[in-house]
Amino acid sequence: MTNSKSRLNLKTSLRVKVLILILTAVLITMMFPKGESIDSEVTIGSVWIREEIIASTTFEILKDSKQYEKEKERAASSVYPIFLKNNAIQKKYLDSLSTYNQFLLSEFTRTDVLTNRTILSDSSYSLLLSFYKSPLQFPSIRVSSINEVFRTIKDIIPIVYGRGYLNRPLPEIEKDSVTVRDGRFERIFPKSYHFDSVSLNEFITSSFRNIIGNNNRLNEALTEYIMKFCEPNLIYSEKITDQAIQNARERIPRNIGIVNENERIVAKHDRITPEIKLKIDSYRIAKGEEVTFWGRLIQNVGKFFHVLIVFLPFIIYINLFRKKLYNDNLKLILIASIFIFISFLTFLVYQIDVSLPIQYLILLPVCSMLLTIVFDSRVGFYGTVVAALLVGALRGNDYAFAVSNIIAGGLGAYTVRDIKNRTQIYRSLLYILIGYTVSIIAFGLERFDSAEEMLYSFAFASSNALISPVLTYGLIIFIERIFKITTDLTLLELTDFNHPLLQDLARNAPGTFNHSITMATIVETTAKEIDANPLLSKVGAIYHDIGKSLDPYSFVENQINNNNIHEDIKPEQSIKRIFAHVENGISLAKQQNLPQEIIDFIPMHHGTIKMSYFYEKAKELYGEDKINIKDYRYPGPKPNSKETALVMFADACESAVRSLEQADTQKIQNIIVNLIDSRIDDGQIDDTPLTYRDIKKIKDSFLNILVGHHHKRIRYPNQSELETNKSEELG
Repeated sequence: MTNSKSRLNLKTSLRVKVLILILTAVLITMMFPKGESIDSEVTIGSVWIREEIIASTTFEILKDSKQYEKEKERAASSVYPIFLKNNAIQKKYLDSLSTYNQFLLSEFTRTDVLTNRTILSDSSYSLLLSFYKSPLQFPSIRVSSINEVFRTIKDIIPIVYGRGYLNRPLPEIEKDSVTVRDGRFERIFPKSYHFDSVSLNEFITSSFRNIIGNNNRLNEALTEYIMKFCEPNLIYSEKITDQAIQNARERIPRNIGIVNENERIVAKHDRITPEIKLKIDSYRIAKGEEVTFWGRLIQNVGKFFHVLIVFLPFIIYINLFRKKLYNDNLKLILIASIFIFISFLTFLVYQIDVSLPIQYLILLPVCSMLLTIVFDSRVGFYGTVVAALLVGALRGNDYAFAVSNIIAGGLGAYTVRDIKNRTQIYRSLLYILIGYTVSIIAFGLERFDSAEEMLYSFAFASSNALISPVLTYGLIIFIERIFKITTDLTLLELTDFNHPLLQDLARNAPGTFNHSITMATIVETTAKEIDANPLLSKVGAIYHDIGKSLDPYSFVENQINNNNIHEDIKPEQSIKRIFAHVENGISLAKQQNLPQEIIDFIPMHHGTIKMSYFYEKAKELYGEDKINIKDYRYPGPKPNSKETALVMFADACESAVRSLEQADTQKIQNIIVNLIDSRIDDGQIDDTPLTYRDIKKIKDSFLNILVGHHHKRIRYPNQSELETNKSEELG
């Protein structure tokens, strides 16, 4: 009992409400953009209608962030890969090659004793033969040819290292030029001017072809011989290149000028040009940088009250006109969560620094449709206005964007105000797109936006229109489960007569089932007259007596042979069996996971009404002083809503009128008036918001419907014969 009271207190506590409001406002405040103030968003082409702005301090005119990034990227792309030149490589290579050449000459030649001339040694013949296709070519090789080869090698090396030998293949160098750093000097050369391993190989091969002809095998051997000694003298430095790129980025100036103190930034009625917009944006940043800790604290307090002011009309509306919602803190947490979700989405989109209108990806119609489906269209619309104002504030008080979202979100709420099935998603998609399209055209023409800019806006708005309905219908399921909320979609599903509880009721207690269906028609029509929920009233009427399916013959509507079992048992036994249908109904409803809103109809449609028939019977048997009237009253609780009160009235009136043998309008009216007035006098609707005007509308509606159900019909000419038992005639 204590835990139950504690939960009730938390659900309705004013402190919890204040805590929800403060936490929501603080979280949204933290998502506001940083800066000197949150003045209205400045749009190029619009007219400045506020007072002129005079600079209170000297500040730089900062470039547009997107343009600044483009300039830095352009500067970075102008930096070529840097190669460091190693001049010691050439000397090292020539020394090594000269030494090895002398060694080879000593091995390949000898001195002829007779002629005192240098000739090829015997061992060189076998080597040279391997390079020649025909012995006829052999005599053409002389010692002078070998010396010429070695001289050619010495001539090639200065050319190679003069142009430069890169340590990276040319195809791997993305730029068409490279920077060569030689000590303190830098020069830029086309990359094709230098050698890499492939081009150097081709150059050496071509050089030797002029000496030894087209002997490819010998040419390959000599080329490979030289390549063994070659080392790149231009070494790529990734570190120095990256540093050069970084320096190029940093050399790009952040500003395009300066505004001096007391200089006018913009005058009233000036048209906003790109330069004026940059000045205003730069001034906002400059003032933000000047703000001290206490200044920022005061500014955040202002933002906090900004959020509270936006919430205030919505809070007043809920408090005055939606008391049931106001008194349910769990539902208030849901509303706060929806606002925080939309604000956080706005914050994330604001962090993306691109030149496209991605603000149209802020799915505000989701907020509109969720609030409408979960609560009602008015809550949905007022919630849309609040969410749109918050989104506009988080976008720098962007009035145009706030209005666009009010239009699109309002149309989204309109499409689901009387939702009947999930296929209405297509209608929502169309109306949201229409809302954004009209807004984009209106404000685009006003701001002189180009056709291309508006087309981009249409593209992102179309994505919003497509995603919002899908996300809404997906979230509804989780919201119903987590917050234990019953939406019209759930109620519509419960009207399916294939539900196990209704199938059992129709099979076991057909009289009760027909009574419930008739009641559903009565309360659905009447609910519209008194601004109650017709669908909730209908479903409540359908399920209000499901407990009778477990003991159908204890109730007169199911006693086909007119054998009333209560005539043979004591009144205390009768009321026990009658009371049981309420407990059984609640138990069956919970087993089938019916929403609590529907379960409430089961005990509330009886309230604490006295069972007069059994009470009077007990008085006759035991005497009035021997019985307690409380024992003959339903345990309650009493109805607490228009819908549950409607079902109570309909239950009594439909049963009583059905029992009339000869029903006429006056009799039906008398029954309706007397039964409803008796329950009012008994205090059964004291906890409901019904007014005297509502009661009159209920009586009139019940009369019209029940008279229609029990109107007189013309007797058939052979009516008597039809009413005769055929078996008796045959007998």
